[in-house]
Amino acid sequence: MSLSAQRRVVVTGMGVVTPLGLELDQVFESLVAGRSGVCEIRGFSTAGLPLHHGGEATEFTGDIANYGPLEAPQKRAIRKGQKVMCRESQMAVAAAQRALLHAGLVGGTHEPTRCGCVFGSDYMLTMPDDFTTSVAHCRSEDGGFAFDKWAEEGLPRMAPLWLLLYLPNMPASHIAIYNDLQGPSNSLTMRESSGHLAVGEAMSTIQRGQADVMLAGATGTRIHPMKTVHALQSCQVAMGDGDPTTWSRPFDVARAGMVLGEGAGVFVLEELEHAVARGATIHAEVLGHGARTACDLRGVGDERRAIGLAMQRAVEMAGVPAASLGHVHARGVSTTLGDRGEAAALGDVLGEAVGRVPVVAAKSHMGNLGAGSGLVEMATSIIAMQRETLFPLLNHQTTDPDCPIQPARGGEPAGESCLSVAATPQGQAAAVMLGRFRG
Repeated sequence: MSLSAQRRVVVTGMGVVTPLGLELDQVFESLVAGRSGVCEIRGFSTAGLPLHHGGEATEFTGDIANYGPLEAPQKRAIRKGQKVMCRESQMAVAAAQRALLHAGLVGGTHEPTRCGCVFGSDYMLTMPDDFTTSVAHCRSEDGGFAFDKWAEEGLPRMAPLWLLLYLPNMPASHIAIYNDLQGPSNSLTMRESSGHLAVGEAMSTIQRGQADVMLAGATGTRIHPMKTVHALQSCQVAMGDGDPTTWSRPFDVARAGMVLGEGAGVFVLEELEHAVARGATIHAEVLGHGARTACDLRGVGDERRAIGLAMQRAVEMAGVPAASLGHVHARGVSTTLGDRGEAAALGDVLGEAVGRVPVVAAKSHMGNLGAGSGLVEMATSIIAMQRETLFPLLNHQTTDPDCPIQPARGGEPAGESCLSVAATPQGQAAAVMLGRFRG
């Protein structure tokens, strides 16, 4: 079925939590100015770690003011609910409340049964301090851990609601409860692909007629003592003695790995006629989406194939020739192999146009926000199309010959359409095609 025969899906609200701030205009202006959100990590002690800098969302403190203007009942509910929210959930709720406000959907202005939520996240890990007291009471005489003491000595000293802090379905649950969203709800955990997959699922839900409004979002953090250690063990992470703001350099010959970050993004997606009927401001249209997985029998991901297939599906669904794209918002993870595979996939899909379609990557400014990357990146592309100008691919000086892309230098036209890409090292990829709304 062609898109013209389906219910059209538009973006009527956006909310973000990023290393460059919480306000959409603030974030975009920082991107255009070539600013970096990478700074010294303050959220936990990095003593003993080889990494001390990252894309930390320093403006998000968890204060109720971070959630934007709230009505009194919501403010009370969210303040109380923070007791069972880890940082990822808090950022998710804050981005969602900001998106709803941006969309003008506040104060009971929606039909609850026709509004739902699809939310993505990384795996969520406890903070080590959550176990400190319990473990200390389970020491054996030789200094080891006495498992037989856990039931009587360790577990009773755990916070009763500890588990609720870290369940990956909690962002969607909190958002639905605080905003009376009684429609379809779903939670996804697919690392960096989560946000793109959430948009795709929300779009499909609206097109199937099961909802008129869907919140699609994702949240993630790598600025966490345990996640930082995990990343250092499993990923190519940029480190060095130079300026940390220059470490994230996608597709550059001198790139040395990703910069760890954190953030969240949420879109309010709406059926076109529903949005028009309530007088909503339409920021963009979701034209197509695709998702694919490609790996061998050992589970080793084929990122080039997965990304290429996902992009091709999004392009076909949108009915927009790949060569006519205004720009590509690349995953741009800044690892040696990751960028090489993505660049090859772009060449497979764009053909000769790969040398002229400008490529941006917000990760060059903020680092890898994990699952939170996708919606934040798409939001910046939407604003770029609205303002008809691109921000630069930061820190890009010399294009890697193995990555023959056209880096955005800043100031180029953003065009009428954007293809946004996400992928995991395991070979799971997703892509979303966005377009300027022209009625």
